[in-house]
Amino acid sequence: MLHLRVISPPATTDDLVALLEAERGVAHLTVLRGAAVRPEGDLVQADVARECVDDLLARLTGLGLDHSGGITLEALDTVLSDAADEAEEAAPGEGTDAVVWDELISRTGEESRLSVSFQAFLTIACLLAAVGAITDSPVTVVGAMVLGPEFGPLAAIAVGLVLRRGDLVRRGALALGVGFVLAMTVTALATLAFDAVGLLAAGALDQLDQVEFIYQVGPFSLIVALLAGLAGMLALTSAKSASLVGVFISVTTVPAAAFASVAAVEGRWAEAGSSAVQLVVNLVGIVVAAALGLLLARRVRPRWGRGRPLSSG
Repeated sequence: MLHLRVISPPATTDDLVALLEAERGVAHLTVLRGAAVRPEGDLVQADVARECVDDLLARLTGLGLDHSGGITLEALDTVLSDAADEAEEAAPGEGTDAVVWDELISRTGEESRLSVSFQAFLTIACLLAAVGAITDSPVTVVGAMVLGPEFGPLAAIAVGLVLRRGDLVRRGALALGVGFVLAMTVTALATLAFDAVGLLAAGALDQLDQVEFIYQVGPFSLIVALLAGLAGMLALTSAKSASLVGVFISVTTVPAAAFASVAAVEGRWAEAGSSAVQLVVNLVGIVVAAALGLLLARRVRPRWGRGRPLSSG
């Protein structure tokens, strides 16, 4: 169940309440006249079965409530109510399979911002991956893979391509382009520092039996990227975000970027080139597969989100 909170102008409240009363997947409908202060209006709340939310949002925005009032959704972890159980039973389909397009747009848009925290996580992940490669430590490399925040912008690009939302594509591409360039530059500088203080011996990269998967490109590199992209988008659209951890540790985007910097500094151009190819294969494969997953979801649930551009702030 999701909790729906709507601020409605008094003139629209009766239509809103009638709409919610007619929806089979709605429970715990509450109307507080004149309770809202900014913006002024009535406060209407209800708990809604997830599989009904997407169509319901379309109707609410059709009333103009996203402009004249406000619409808020939040997930409910625990609901103990016969009325809620009946609403979920009456709602068509399965809640775990329902796609809430507005939620997906909002989530991918937020996670694709080129923020200080995004850059910090990506840079730290690259530095960890570099240390893992230098020390031939797969555990450290896997830790860097989990820490890397790059799936958010990749998902935003996929959503933007499918929904023809140029703002999402631009935002995701900017985060990835600037983010990886800065992170790889810092990693290269760190490698130079390791060289200067003697932490990186000349032959340290000669035997990397445990982490050679970082720069070895083959058919399975693309296959893994495609599967990861599909799984990642399925996790986002089905609200099973815990599954994203498996996505993070199945692709070598961050380790490939980090090792490309390390190998380039050490003059190992073959490994640097292979790592760069590995990075591109992973990025492209994830976006393509995620977009295909969304196209499949479109055939099952054809209604799109409102398509309103995200704010740039």
